[in-house]
Amino acid sequence: MSSSSTSPEFSKDIVIVGAGIIGLSTAYYLSRNHDENINSITLVDRSGCIAPAASGKAGGFLALDWNDYSSVGPLTRRSFQLHADLAEELDGEKIQYRRLTCSSISVAETSRKKPNGRKLQGVEWADDNNTSDAESELQPGNVVGIRPLGDENTIAQVHPKKLCDAMWKAIESNKNIETNLVEGTVKEKAEYDSSGKLIGAKLDDGTIINAGTILFSCGPWTEHGNCMVGVKYHSAIIPTPRVLSQSVFFDGYGDPEVYPRPDSTAYCCGFPDPPVRVTEFPGKEEVRDEKIEEIVNSVRNASGGINGALGTEPELKQSCYLPTTPDNLPLMGEIRDQKGCFIASGHGCWGILMGPATGEAMASLMTTGASSKYVKMESFRPERFENTPLW
Repeated sequence: MSSSSTSPEFSKDIVIVGAGIIGLSTAYYLSRNHDENINSITLVDRSGCIAPAASGKAGGFLALDWNDYSSVGPLTRRSFQLHADLAEELDGEKIQYRRLTCSSISVAETSRKKPNGRKLQGVEWADDNNTSDAESELQPGNVVGIRPLGDENTIAQVHPKKLCDAMWKAIESNKNIETNLVEGTVKEKAEYDSSGKLIGAKLDDGTIINAGTILFSCGPWTEHGNCMVGVKYHSAIIPTPRVLSQSVFFDGYGDPEVYPRPDSTAYCCGFPDPPVRVTEFPGKEEVRDEKIEEIVNSVRNASGGINGALGTEPELKQSCYLPTTPDNLPLMGEIRDQKGCFIASGHGCWGILMGPATGEAMASLMTTGASSKYVKMESFRPERFENTPLW
């Protein structure tokens, strides 16, 4: 367990900078597990909205054990369970939580001999119905290999925006805590009085929001040690002819990723941009038509072309940035030399998955001085890049 000088008396008024999955999860578990220590929770976001960026535009894919050999393994496993708990607490149907299967599917971009002369079974996405068993050649889009990556015990999904909205609604329903959502940008350096006590968070317009504790969870816009960048992903929401339940990582046609949803749509993404310092406004990221076309064409070809699983135009085109650190591990903990200020950001492509356990751990750390029993913070120390060459 991590330690800190924070005390319950020092945490009565809390400001959380960033209204994405990390900030909302922290607010949720503060409200749920520690409300006796809190007077108010104020969310501050540049957009003034809940989940304006990646937390509202991500795929919501959840995998129990894919990070088992990483420092985030325990964080991932705890969070996978918390997602199931949240589905019970917040109405799983409303947040589109469900269990799925997942497979890696290799598809032929050129003619290849069909394995053993037989069609592969258990392939929901890739259309292998264009050829008969008697034919020896596969047409583009046909399956040449499949590898299971998980079943309903280890794979799930949630709609990130619906989850974030539901958490905020639950936070607001706690009548023991005053809650506020404020539009604005908070300066990286907090305000302290002459005795070194934290006064609050200072906005760009000079307004000070009183706080005894501040959490910075601004995704790729988190300004700490100049170590955060963003990887831009485009995505397309495409209607499907029926409800599908097999998430797919295609091998071929650019390796697109497809996450079907229970509303007869599929979240399709791929072809990320190189990491950059993010300057675009949260929620107003530019969507490039050529990237959407690249994703749509790759998925259509991989799944069997116009006669495959996807045959219509996208109903939604979007883009967002995934916050990334030099070692691909999140920043989590109290900020050195800033008493009462904490950071939680940089979860990369696993932000939605790891959000609840991150929030649970940060809520405990901020109010009691110790992280949750499920998560050790040592690998995530915010100061670990102070003497390290960065990007």
